[in-house]
Amino acid sequence: MSEQIYVGNLSYSMTEGSLRELFEQYGEVVSVKIIQDRMSGRSKGFGFVEMANKEEAETAIQRINGTEVDGRNIKVNFAKPRE
Repeated sequence: MSEQIYVGNLSYSMTEGSLRELFEQYGEVVSVKIIQDRMSGRSKGFGFVEMANKEEAETAIQRINGTEVDGRNIKVNFAKPRE
């Protein structure tokens, strides 16, 4: 079963491609989505990465959370289910 990961405090210049590359070091990435403002089309500074399995997702979270990417310390954890 795939795992959804929340990624926050992203640089506004971060692309879905570069976010995918960051996570692919730790396992199979199923999908990547950077959330964008509907009005401006600009990044809202957070997104979601879906990884193929829980072990790879846990490793990615441990290795990436709190690291500096594009000058910002990003926040990475399991996404909470939508209400």
